[in-house]
Amino acid sequence: MTLVESVVVVALFTLIMGAVMMSIANFYSFNAYTLAQTYQVQNARRGLERLVRDIREMTYADDGTFPLARMEDNLIGFYSDIDRDDSVEYVEYELDAQTLEKRVYNAAGSPPVYESTPSETYTLSEYVQNEGQGVTLFRYFDGDGNEATATSTVTDIAYVEAELIINIDPVRDPGEFTLKSSAALRNLTEDF
Repeated sequence: MTLVESVVVVALFTLIMGAVMMSIANFYSFNAYTLAQTYQVQNARRGLERLVRDIREMTYADDGTFPLARMEDNLIGFYSDIDRDDSVEYVEYELDAQTLEKRVYNAAGSPPVYESTPSETYTLSEYVQNEGQGVTLFRYFDGDGNEATATSTVTDIAYVEAELIINIDPVRDPGEFTLKSSAALRNLTEDF
């Protein structure tokens, strides 16, 4: 092999490797958004699963308070033994701007009194686009399947639906990903 042939082989090898490396770099830069979107959707799915699990385990508070305490469009507050100990915690799930948070309040003393500040706070999902789309996070239904009205009370509610719309950048594709789930308040009555 002559020197000219060796230089040509090295030059061709360098060009081919450069093209392969550029292709790989472009693949990752073009797909970084899709990968980030997938990660956020996966976080939202896990958060929604926790929410539904906690709602299904809703029970009367340690002080005898009715299990469902607050029902708003983007906030639900209830009592549930989420950590499977001998004490029932007060739990709130709230959509604050684009972040779904879970706050846990423990009871202390005898008679039990629930703390005014959360003992634990979790961020379950970010980039939630419900408010931008005009979609409420929670919908409430009575035992007959009728959606709750302004005159409904927490004791009327037997079923809760939740809907999360996730998109890390609303102006780029892939677009929004919608997650829906629901739970019957099964510890409140034997009819469900």
